[in-house]
This record gives sequence, C-alpha cells and structure tokens, in this order.
Amino acid sequence: MWAVVALVAASTAAWAGESGSHSDPVGPVLLEIVLLLGAAKLGGAVFLRLGQPAVLGELVAGVVLGNMVLLTGDSALLTQLSRDVTTPGTPMDILARLGVVLLLFTVGLESDLGAMLKVGVASFLVASIGVVCPFVLGWGVSVWLLPGQPDPLTHIFIGATLCATSVGITARVFQELGRLDQDESRIVLGAAVIDDVMGLVVLAVVSAMITAKDTGQALAVGSVLGLVLLAVGFLVVSVLGGRWLAPRAYGLASRLQGDGLLLITSLAICFLLSAAAGAVGLAPIVGAFAAGLLLDELHYREMNDRQGTDHKLEELLAPLTALLVPLFFVQMGMTVHLSTFGEAGVLGFAALLTVAAILGKQSCGLVVGKGLDRLSIGVGMIPRGEVGLIFAAIGRQLRLNGEPVINDVANSAVVIMVIVTTMVTPPVLAWTLRRGDRRRGVPSAA
Repeated sequence: MWAVVALVAASTAAWAGESGSHSDPVGPVLLEIVLLLGAAKLGGAVFLRLGQPAVLGELVAGVVLGNMVLLTGDSALLTQLSRDVTTPGTPMDILARLGVVLLLFTVGLESDLGAMLKVGVASFLVASIGVVCPFVLGWGVSVWLLPGQPDPLTHIFIGATLCATSVGITARVFQELGRLDQDESRIVLGAAVIDDVMGLVVLAVVSAMITAKDTGQALAVGSVLGLVLLAVGFLVVSVLGGRWLAPRAYGLASRLQGDGLLLITSLAICFLLSAAAGAVGLAPIVGAFAAGLLLDELHYREMNDRQGTDHKLEELLAPLTALLVPLFFVQMGMTVHLSTFGEAGVLGFAALLTVAAILGKQSCGLVVGKGLDRLSIGVGMIPRGEVGLIFAAIGRQLRLNGEPVINDVANSAVVIMVIVTTMVTPPVLAWTLRRGDRRRGVPSAA
C-alpha cells in the first residue's frame, strides 16, 4: 500500500513541476488531497483495529509519508511533495488550517456551556492543576534540555503545549468502558472542557507575547495581564453577544430561499469570529471554539421550521470535517523529521517531555476529596490528542528572530508526547477503574 502512496506522491510532484500555460494549478492539489486522505484512512483503519483512536493512525501515516525519503533515498519528487504540504501558505497548508478551525468549531458545539458552569469546584480545581503543573514541568524540561534556545518565550511556548486535555479521547474511553455515569467520569469530562478553555487562553496569551516580541514591542506585566483580559474578554463577549445575535442571524437567513442556508450561516459565524480573534491578536481557533460554544439548536430551530427540515448542525458539518481534519493530522505527521532523532539529546528530550506531560496531569487527582478514585481522575486527564498538535502547529507558524518557535527537534518531541499520552490512556484507565472497583468492593463493569 505504501508503494502505491509513493507512486501517487511521485505523480503529484511531477505534475506540480510542469511548466506551461496548459497546466491547471488545481491538478497537483487534487492529487495531494487524494494522497493525504488515502494515507489518513489507511492509518486510521489500522489503529482502530489495534483499539486505538483513528487520529493516531492519521498522525503516524503522516510520519511515514513525510519520511519515505529515508527509505527510498534522496528523491526530489518526495522532497517537493513534503514542501508542498508543509510550507506555510501553500494550498494544502491552507486546507489543513481550515481543518483546524472546523475541528475547534465542532469541539465547541459538542461542549455544553451550561454543564461547564455547573461542574462544581472539583472540576475547576482539577482543570486548574491540569494546566499549571504540566505548564511548569514542560517549561522546566525545555530550559534544561534546550539551553541553546535564544529566547525564554520558546521554553514558555513548549510548556504551553502540555496544558490542554483531549476531551474527545477522554470521553470515548469512558463511554467504551461504560463509566459515563460515574462521579470520576463527570469530574474528568467537566475538567477537560474547562481545561481546554484555559489552554486556549494560555495559547492566546503566549502567542500574542511572541508576536509582540518579534515585532519589537515592549513586554511588561501590565501588557501580559491585558492579554489575559483580552483573551478571556473575547471569549465572554463572543459567547454572550453571539447568543443574542445568532438567533437573529438565523432568522434573517431563514427568509431566503435555497439549500444549505443552515450550514452557510453557521460557517459564516464561525469564520467571522475566527477572523475577529486573529484581528485582535488571538489565535483564530479561539474564535472558532467560541462560535461552537455559543451556537445552540434552539438558535436555528426557526430556520428548520420554515424550511420544513430537521437538520442537525453537527451532521451537516460531518462531511467537511471528514475531508479537512484528517489533512491537518497527516500534515502534522509529515512535519516530524525522523532524521532529527539521530541528533544528540532529542530522544531524551522527547522522553522527559512525555514524563512531564504524564506527571503534570496525574497531579490533578491530588485536589479531589476522599472517596473518589484519584488515580483514575489523573489518568483520565493525560491524553493530549489533537489539541497538543494544534499548539505545535501554531508554534511552527510563529517566528522569533526569523526562526520558528517550535523547531524540528521540539516539534518531533511534542508529536511523540502526543502519541504516547494518547495511546497509554485507554488501557491504563481501564486498569485503574477496575482497581478502584476492587478497592470499593464493587463488581467491575469493565
């Protein structure tokens, strides 16, 4: 199968290299989409058979695809393909970035804002510890093992990549184990959602600090506090203001005739908030997440009633996310250069960064009360999944002194951390829950 992938890669690069007015520029992009989607689905199917999330298969498929030149020798065609897919601003890079925006939009749609406000003190404490401890540990590991980095903001950003928890992977594990109604599950899932919001705020603040530093602006405590207030204020204003504006936007759109009005109106809200986030110096994914949080089925019920339909927004978005989101994960895998593992200290940095990621989240269980399975709560917060990859992707786009904040070494280490934390969580969580059942004398359901 990989030989077929290599053949398509060569055809894509050859087509892209043609010159002449008769060459249609969309041709190479179409072949690259076929290549990346084929690799994503093949890798996802393999990992699903292994009992792992499909996203890991998509990531590993990208790693293999991006490093095939190591197996085939020096190949200008494969090098050109990798450049077309991973270089900022290329058509495939734009499609992958749109995939990230849609991914955070759907995560926001699946998050219950009311439930976030009612999860209680326990979930908030778990989330807070789950952001602070990994951040500090990741920062420390980076300072220790990457002393050659000229700017401390690089170490801060690497610490930020460890903050968030993958809500989707955690929820999937609890669901498959039949534990969604357990107290530990409620605390972890509520904390994971809050954790993501906090992580996005940290990402927004650190990214804005890096941008300000790169453009020569002064940094002060007041400006940092201002960035925090800006990030939090943007989320609050977007969600609260959007909940007032969204029903009216859908009401106006429902007076039009034609197909796809619900999808187009929703995407317009998502893209407008994403662009607004970028305009005020925040990451566009912050706006996409806010758009998902503010939209509710009640907002577009009038549109469905007028058109005599019963569409769900998540169902309408599914084909778009199925197309664009895998492109992002394969692209992220292709940014991992296995050749960097031969450099001194790279594997050690990746190993310690992974240990910091695990221990940082495991500390979450220390703040919950007695009678709860603290070990399971800590393990449930470990997986980073797609959120860690999004942080790394943004780090590769940001520049300090003309160099990417996340270089090849740091990027490879972050991807390894994401793979390990995501793969170990399902079996370890199943074991800790059975262990908790035995300690309480309850017959195990898993």
